[in-house]
Amino acid sequence: MSANNEANAVVRAAIEKAVAAGTEIGVQVAAYYQGRLAIDTWGGLADATTGRRVDGDTLFNVYSVAKAVTATALHMQVDRGFIEYDSPIVSYWPEYAAHGKAKTTVRDALTHRSGIPQMPAGVTPELMCDWDWMVRGIAALQPLAEPGTKTLYQAMSFGWLIGELVRRTDPKRRSIGRFIREEIAEPLGISDLWIGIPDRVEPRVARLTNATPPIPAEYLPPLFRSAAPAAVDLIPEVYELPSVRRAEIAGTGGIFNARSEARFFAMLANGGELGGVRLLSKDLVATFNVPRANAEEPDTVMFDMPMPITVAGFWYGGDRPVVRPMKNPRAFGHPGAGGSIGWADPDLNLAVAICHNRMFVPQTAQDDPILLIANAVRAALGLPQ
Repeated sequence: MSANNEANAVVRAAIEKAVAAGTEIGVQVAAYYQGRLAIDTWGGLADATTGRRVDGDTLFNVYSVAKAVTATALHMQVDRGFIEYDSPIVSYWPEYAAHGKAKTTVRDALTHRSGIPQMPAGVTPELMCDWDWMVRGIAALQPLAEPGTKTLYQAMSFGWLIGELVRRTDPKRRSIGRFIREEIAEPLGISDLWIGIPDRVEPRVARLTNATPPIPAEYLPPLFRSAAPAAVDLIPEVYELPSVRRAEIAGTGGIFNARSEARFFAMLANGGELGGVRLLSKDLVATFNVPRANAEEPDTVMFDMPMPITVAGFWYGGDRPVVRPMKNPRAFGHPGAGGSIGWADPDLNLAVAICHNRMFVPQTAQDDPILLIANAVRAALGLPQ
């Protein structure tokens, strides 16, 4: 399926402008509109040290954009009757009951209200790659708040919480990475939606540049470092390790390209079906953009900011930083550390994926090249700004 050349040119010009200004290094953009690939373009360098250029097959670390795919795997299990949102996690994972967590529901974990944003003590990149070590460690954690009572963003722990629930409720007991490949990517004809890459694709992965100014330790909320310990921080030094790239780190380890990511979100924008393949019921997908209860509650992990999270574990759009590119408050998707983002807008039947390799946190809408590129996507398709 080919994209529209004229629409591609509009978006490519926005990418080239950002690269020329130095606010981006390498970028890929893809968009589906009304169920068809409408934009598929790119620009800049995949590796600034070698001069390797981005092309349509370049892969990017998209960090927490992976949470949207992992959450979708859980929703498929709900749709199939293997798990229920309001059931206690211990119904499926008995060991999770330790230290007063027996009443934690699946929905609590999905909406970041489990009370365990922290990673297990002593975690290292090597241990983070050991799924069994991680789930044992998470099951043994003591909650930092009574489950279900407080929003504490599960920056990294989300992937093992949700991924283990998928594994335990899958009749085949597949790992989360394999489940996503076999139940989401392959049925939709998606080639590059990786939670744990195979060796053969590593040469296509873009090299990251961390342009985010470091935050002095004294300004970091104590819970922030519990949720993302320095030893396994969301930085290139950790996430470019060959072992980490190959591990199934389901909350923060997504390695996608834009056309694959956009096709995934197009299925959601189109009510759970794409190209004659239905993965989710239309009625269930219609709930995915409903803000969770306590949506405006300050999150002490995330600098006391309210987190725009839906009942389904996605982020919803609007005027807040990071989700501005989605625009529509009824759109839903997920950002990733450093600025990559993907979303579905059911009102427009629009799905957009923006992948890049210059990690940064924009301070205003005016200095956010991702927002400018998202606006170019809407302009190229004749949609409202």
